[in-house]
Amino acid sequence: KLMFDCLYVMLLFVLLVGAFGAEEDTALCEILGSPEFPLLSKEGDITIGGVFSIHSQISSPPLTFTDAPEPLKCSRINFREFRFAQTMMFAIEEINNSSSLLPNISIGYKIFDGCGSNLPSTRAVMGLINGPERTLEKTCSSHLSVHAIVGASESSSAIAMLQISGIFQIPVISHFATCACLSNKKEYPSFFRTIPSDYHQSRALAKLVKHFGWTWVGAVRSDNDYGNNGMATFITAASQEGVCIEYSEAISRTDPSEQVTRVVRVIQSGSARVLVAFLAQGEMEILLEEALKQNLTGLQWVGSESWITAGHLATKGYSRILTGSLGFTIRKSKITGLREFLLQVNPSQDPYNNLLREFWEATFGCSLQSSPHGQTQCSGSERLQDIKNPFTDVSELRISNNVYKAVYAVAYAMHNMLKCGQSGEAVNHPCIWKDALESKQVVKHLQDVNFTLQSGERVYFDENGDPTATYELVNWQRNQAGDIVFVAIGSYDASLPNGKQFTMIGINTTWAAESLERPQSVCSESCLPGFRQAVIKGKPICCFSCIACAAGEISNFNSAECSRCQLEYWSNEDHSQCVPKVIEFLSYGETMGVLLTAFSLFGASLTLVVSCVFFWFRHTPLVKASNFELSFLLLFSLTLCFLCSLTFIGRPSEWSCMLRHTAFGITFALCMSCILAKTIAVVIAFKAKRPANTVPQCSAPFQRTSVLSCTLLQVLVCLLWLTLAPPFPYKNTAHATERIILECDLGSPIGFWAVLGYIGLLAVLCFILAFLARKLPDNFNEAKFITFSMLIFCAVWVTFIPAYVSSPGKFTVAVEIFAILASSFGLLFCIFAPKCYILLFLKRETSTLEEFSPFIRTQSVSVQLSKSTQEQSSVKGKKRKHGNLQFKYYKICCLFMF
Repeated sequence: KLMFDCLYVMLLFVLLVGAFGAEEDTALCEILGSPEFPLLSKEGDITIGGVFSIHSQISSPPLTFTDAPEPLKCSRINFREFRFAQTMMFAIEEINNSSSLLPNISIGYKIFDGCGSNLPSTRAVMGLINGPERTLEKTCSSHLSVHAIVGASESSSAIAMLQISGIFQIPVISHFATCACLSNKKEYPSFFRTIPSDYHQSRALAKLVKHFGWTWVGAVRSDNDYGNNGMATFITAASQEGVCIEYSEAISRTDPSEQVTRVVRVIQSGSARVLVAFLAQGEMEILLEEALKQNLTGLQWVGSESWITAGHLATKGYSRILTGSLGFTIRKSKITGLREFLLQVNPSQDPYNNLLREFWEATFGCSLQSSPHGQTQCSGSERLQDIKNPFTDVSELRISNNVYKAVYAVAYAMHNMLKCGQSGEAVNHPCIWKDALESKQVVKHLQDVNFTLQSGERVYFDENGDPTATYELVNWQRNQAGDIVFVAIGSYDASLPNGKQFTMIGINTTWAAESLERPQSVCSESCLPGFRQAVIKGKPICCFSCIACAAGEISNFNSAECSRCQLEYWSNEDHSQCVPKVIEFLSYGETMGVLLTAFSLFGASLTLVVSCVFFWFRHTPLVKASNFELSFLLLFSLTLCFLCSLTFIGRPSEWSCMLRHTAFGITFALCMSCILAKTIAVVIAFKAKRPANTVPQCSAPFQRTSVLSCTLLQVLVCLLWLTLAPPFPYKNTAHATERIILECDLGSPIGFWAVLGYIGLLAVLCFILAFLARKLPDNFNEAKFITFSMLIFCAVWVTFIPAYVSSPGKFTVAVEIFAILASSFGLLFCIFAPKCYILLFLKRETSTLEEFSPFIRTQSVSVQLSKSTQEQSSVKGKKRKHGNLQFKYYKICCLFMF
């Protein structure tokens, strides 16, 4: 800021030539440097300045600080930049010959050489602003000699020019300065350009390397505003695309050879097989020279628009290094008549113009003057038609078209500013000439230009002075003749929505085949599906290790994270996709289900067999003494107990869930009610002292009532359970993550435990009453059998509770079925097995009804107590005999059950 202000004051001081005298002004001109004469010029009403890097090398004179420094000398003519200068002259001639654009106004030009360096560019813009003429005895002139400037070809040179031209608000329209920093209108309000900003090109390059899967790249840039700003934008955009930079080196044309050698060694030793070269042509040539010396091959080059379509690089020995290169450049165009204009260039047009003479000699390798070194003498009649070099090659008119558009933009701005051909007037109506054209007015009208060239291309500037950013993706390919050609294989349009900006329009099969042979440029190999990337500590994010996804997670190819499957899905074996979880329930098709079903049916069948035996021997004293009606009701309930276990097997449904627990609760309540009635009857019957004492409590109506009431109470509990919170099918995903357990949710745990608790209460009552009657006479004491059966029943269901709570999945159902079957078998064997043994294997006729039934003593008055002692002894002996045999078999059955 301070330097800018100082320079502003100094230049104002130059203009005030009459105020301070000639001597002081002369000294100031010496400090700023004496401007040079233009290399090419033509007078006109309007003058457009041009600054091009016509020479690519500049000498650095020694500074002695005792004498005035020698003037800078530029050498090594650049044919491409010379074509740019000639394109500017062609556009001006075309406008001057036009009757519709500035009809009565002529345009002149002054073209200077910027030599691709800041200092010559600064001297050039001073010459354009002030002119080389000397007035008032070596004083600088205060007259602005140009109305607009086209140039420069480098961003750094353009910035240096704007530091001076911006003071006077002289518009600068660059054809090749792409630095994004120049879009800052606050700092550069008078700058325009016909080439897009590097902001868009850098982002396009990042998308390009990402598109081809190159996530590990090297980078080299020009050490100036163009390279540094462009590479900074590229690195930022690349990181957003997941691309990592292994190294980023900078070179300059003024660097010593050791620096360039070091950069090439870094490139050669790097593991990245893709090199992004954000270089100006001058630095690119220096880098390629050293690359040839060190035999740098095997790289995929990705270039910026500065060199990617430079034809002279393709014709030299660099082609073997750069074949297959990719890069973005602006669209090429055709300029009608330009080739004919270029071929007319000849030293005879201006025999005293040193630039034309130098161009001719460099083109044909001869000398227009006699040379003592034996060099070929030029005749001046050589034909440019026979020469193929960057000057005569108009097949890739990209930057030249930008120069063409820049000149026309100035012409249209002047056309509107001078009110040429206003509406309602003739097209070629004379312009209203003004003696003093203000530069800020030119800037204003430049911002508003909007026109279409003969080629159909529309030209306008946005609020930053930039054109629309559209690029072609070009690829260096060899044609059948073996020459390098630039083939468009894609495009990039920054005006389109994100995701649609970059498109491929087709890849040549030759390039595709060659690209397949190139190694992939990655720091780490891509992770296969089922693995995720894990960043290695201390390395870029592109360097990672592959870690397998956890159970229930999947990943795609080269995923950074694993994705968890939805609740009802699970990962497959490869963790590449989610598949429906296995639904688990106790089915009839599996081994456990088959075994439990077989035991259930066996138990039900066995119970039916016992019922048949009892029915067959229903007239025997034993069956009559066992209370025929209550025994058959007990056998019926046991059959239902065996069969209700089948409702627990199979796929749970809404009805099966409600049926299984309620059927279990009601059938077992009926069973326990029957046993309780039998126990009460046994205890009360044996407690009777005299035959005259009847026991009304043991009568059949009382037994039926007690059984019915106890069972109805359980039915009421089940109805409340089903009404308030019934069981329902439930997919349990919490217990096992890899499968879904299809089970019946209890709905109300209170209802379930109330049903189970009521059955337990009946069982405990039976056990207590039977235990109290255990020491009654052995006269067919059924209390002992009931005691053992209740002992087994309670043992089974007490162990059921912890097993039920801790069993996972379908084993919970299996435990419940096992408890039902075990308790049912225990009741069947303990109560009915001894009786069946007597009925089937002992002499049923030897015993009377009184021997086996304690109930008869209380119910029959025909039995008298005055029988003889001999008869009573005989009866007691028989009772002991049959009772002992019965109890021995019972103990064998109990041991078998346990």
